[in-house]
Formats: sequence, structure tokens, C-alpha cells
Amino acid sequence: MKILLITEQREGKWNKVSFETLAAAQQIAQQAKGTLSGAVVGKGLAALADELSGYQLDEVLLVEHDLLEQYTPDGFSLALRQLIEGAKPDLVLLPHTYQVRDFAPKLAASLQKGMIGDCIACRYENGKLIFVRQMFQGRTAADVVFTGEPAWVASFQAGAFRADLAVKHASGKAPVKPVSVDLKPEQIRTKPLELFREAKQAVDLTQAPILVSVGRGIKAPENIQMAEKLAKLMGGEISASRPICDEGWLPMERQIGSSGQTVSPKLYLALGISGAIQHVVGMKGSRTIAAINKDPNAPIFEVADYGIVGDLFEIVPALIEELEKNKPD
Repeated sequence: MKILLITEQREGKWNKVSFETLAAAQQIAQQAKGTLSGAVVGKGLAALADELSGYQLDEVLLVEHDLLEQYTPDGFSLALRQLIEGAKPDLVLLPHTYQVRDFAPKLAASLQKGMIGDCIACRYENGKLIFVRQMFQGRTAADVVFTGEPAWVASFQAGAFRADLAVKHASGKAPVKPVSVDLKPEQIRTKPLELFREAKQAVDLTQAPILVSVGRGIKAPENIQMAEKLAKLMGGEISASRPICDEGWLPMERQIGSSGQTVSPKLYLALGISGAIQHVVGMKGSRTIAAINKDPNAPIFEVADYGIVGDLFEIVPALIEELEKNKPD
């Protein structure tokens, strides 16, 4: 099986979900005894291609063109169609980011192929790839397989795999091969504007190594300040379950869950969050989950690595006090 991983960068910086998908692609390649190529798309990305070549890949394909410097769905789908038709992979894998959601269905349609999006797992059984997707807001999961001839296109949900499990070459690097694509200005029907920012303080929580997340147990908006102080001392960001954002206590870009962001930080600290499935699907890929809740039967404890049954208004001030004591001068 020949596998092609399409990575994502913006303004010369990786989207870390690319490396989560790389870990997935490496696992599939190992199970299926296949080859794995990685693609970097844009302009002036030789340094990123060189960095990617340090990972366990058979080759890195560098797709550069003036019209790919800024993302457009037309430019990317046209360029990647040419790449896929030339490389002839059996499977094309992408991270399920906002950008991929924008162009991947168009790309698959242009190839006259189907697409399985937002997968959380994949396994290789009896010579067949079986993808797993969540359904009904994460209440259940379904096995999905491709029919028809390859190339098949699939994307993996953020947090489904751990980026730190992506394997690097023991020695040396994979070869980097430039790939030429033919694009014309008249084929690009959209004009990129400046990158969207919902608010001046907006943050991409998927990039945060530590998240302190608050739920109904925080009781009142004025109490969020305490959680924000804890997050700052821990070098993390504040986030929340949906009810907190619905009430307007925190902006919507801070929401974690099926209708918010999906995250996979090194540490996820849940304060007063019961653990409804809609929230859990957005954070269960975290490397370590710690929860504080007064209810010993709260569902959050089913996914937590560490749990404290107690009053967060007693525990959090104690944590803040200890962190302040040990704070570097």
C-alpha cells in the first residue's frame, strides 16, 4: 500500500495536528507493510520539508508555486490533484483542520473519489482498511470502509493520535523531492484577505500544552478569575465547557467539545465539569486528564487519569498557593 500524507502549515509554521496525522500514517504503513510519503505545500518551505524529512518517511514531496503562497481552496485542490495523479497513492491522509475541511471534499470530488472525514482511529484487518468515525455527537462510533478503486481520501480528528509518537529516522533523513505543478492565476477564483481573528485575545487552544477548563461547578463568572490565575501559573490557557460559553462567561473560542474545539494538550485540568459526552469527545485525547469535582459519580472521572473528589473552591486556592511559593523569582 502506498500512503501519502498531506501536512499543513500556515505562514511557515506547522499546524501540530499534521504530526498527529503523521503518527497515524506511520502506524497504518507499518500494519499494511506499505510506503509512506509526506507532502509540504506552499512557497518557500524548504526548511519545513527538511524538518519533515527527519521523520520516518520514504520521501518528502515539496510542492511549491507562487499561487500556493497563500491558501485558496482552488489553488490547493488543483495542485494536490496533480500531485496525487502523479504519485498514484492508494491512500491520502490529511489532518482534519478548518483548512482541510474547506478544500478536501473539493479535492476528492475532482478525483471522483469518496472521502471519510474526521476519523478517530483506523485499523488494518484481512487486507482491508477500516476507519472509525464518531456519530450522534460522539455517542457512538461506526466502522467505515472505502468501496471502489483508490486513491482513497481520509482525514483524522485533532487529538485522535499523539504527535509525540511520530517516529523519527534513527539516522539520516528521507530524500526531499520537488514537485512541479501547473497553476494559472485565472484558476484561482478567490482572493485571500488577512487571517481571521475572532477577537484580539483569541487563541488556538489546540496549540496549548496545558488547559485549565471550567464547568458549571465554577458557579459564577467572577470565580473564573481564580481558574485563570491557576492557568497562568501553570503556563496554560483557560477553556470551558459549553454552558459557560453559552452564558457568555467566556468567549465561544474557549469552548471545548463537539460544538467547540477538539484538543489534546499534555495536561487537561477539569474544574467542576461533570463530563457530558459532548464535552469529553473534545478533550479525551489529552495526554493526562485531571479532574476536580464534588460528585464522586461524575462521568468525568471515567476518563480522568487523576481525580479529586472535593470542593474546587478549597482545592484550587491551595494549588495556587503552592505554585506561587515555588514560582521562580
